[in-house]
Amino acid sequence: MAIRAFEREKIALWELKDIIMNIGFLDILDILIVAYISYRLYMLIKETRAEQLIKGILVLVVATKLSELLQLHVLSWILKNTMTVGVIALLIVFQPELRRALEYIGRTKFIDKSFIGLENEQDVGAAIEEIGEAAFSLSRQKIGALIVIERETGLNEIIQTGTRIDSVISRQLLINIFIPNTPLHDGALVIRGSRITAAGCFLPLSDNKNISKELGTRHRAGMGISEMSDAIAVIVSEENGAVSVAREGKLRRNLNMDQLVNILEKDLKPETEAKKIFKKGESGIEKILNKGRSL
Repeated sequence: MAIRAFEREKIALWELKDIIMNIGFLDILDILIVAYISYRLYMLIKETRAEQLIKGILVLVVATKLSELLQLHVLSWILKNTMTVGVIALLIVFQPELRRALEYIGRTKFIDKSFIGLENEQDVGAAIEEIGEAAFSLSRQKIGALIVIERETGLNEIIQTGTRIDSVISRQLLINIFIPNTPLHDGALVIRGSRITAAGCFLPLSDNKNISKELGTRHRAGMGISEMSDAIAVIVSEENGAVSVAREGKLRRNLNMDQLVNILEKDLKPETEAKKIFKKGESGIEKILNKGRSL
């Protein structure tokens, strides 16, 4: 028995050696692509209900394989049928997560996009300044506000729920819209390019269970729109005047003016070729310096 086991191990090692020796460039590329896709999928479902779902599926798969190895026929049959029916149930129960994943894939770009409709860096800077000044003016008065900035993903469905405005971006208009008891103060304001497109819009609420319970509907709405699109939401709390930004399903809270402007500039300003080259050069120099320190 020991000799047979040794022979099996020897054969397995030879087979493994053959596989390794025959690995080519395309095989390595294949592995890297699968690894990258797996990583992106994990980052997409991280801290969502789907993360717990994946863990549950892995437990079921392991339990099924163990039941087959131990020849527990009844348990194996139950687990296999549970997984078969479960696939259909998962498509129904986790429809929002699947939709978000497909939307994320659909809006993935290989080139950088700026504030759509504003390709001039000075125009973008002026628009960001108006938004920032308005947000902190409202913050000082503890007036709640929710400003959504459209990017790649179209927000026509959201715009249709509100009142069309079509006006240039100005801090005074932004402030006036959110003054309490005015017709459009209750809801989100949507900015598209260089124009305030609509106000009083309804947004989908995030169902993220990790959102702090001290945050209200306005913050959940800002998170919701950032989860279903690449839009950026600027949120002003009416309770304490804190300014927050929601982007890519993440919320940054208690920002000051400089932090808000930096976030908006990073995501909205067009990046020139000179800047891209400078960043690459800067990154290369930093790597060389880090290697030098480690020697």
